This record gives sequence, C-alpha cells and structure tokens, in this order.
Amino acid sequence: MKYGAQNRIQAKVTSVKQGDIMSLVKFEVIGPASMASVLTTESLESLGLKPGDRLELIVKAIHVLPVKE
Repeated sequence: MKYGAQNRIQAKVTSVKQGDIMSLVKFEVIGPASMASVLTTESLESLGLKPGDRLELIVKAIHVLPVKE
C-alpha cells in the first residue's frame, strides 16, 4: 500500500486507551529515525542551520498515521 507521507518512523505500541468515540494510542520510537523539513530560505538563514547542529523537531501535523502491515 502506498502513502503520501514520506517520513516513516518505526514504532512500538506502548499503551491503548479506548473510548466510545476516540481512542488514544501511544508509541515508542524504535531505533534510528530521520525526518525532513522544507522551509523558506529566510527561515533557514534566520536559524543559521548547518550540518551537525543539534535541535528540537516539532511535528505540526493533523495526523500520525499508524500502519500495521
């Protein structure tokens, strides 16, 4: 099955809290993971990013899509 999302992270389910309408599933990331970001050149220059810099990635997305194949 193909997915539009390019950033794929292997994870293990750590807890499941089932509700009547919505349920909460928590995950633990397994092993190394990588992500990518597209940002304006102005933002890049403002942040002064360069290879080797350590930083925090904040994921701003509507969904985290669990896939069990």
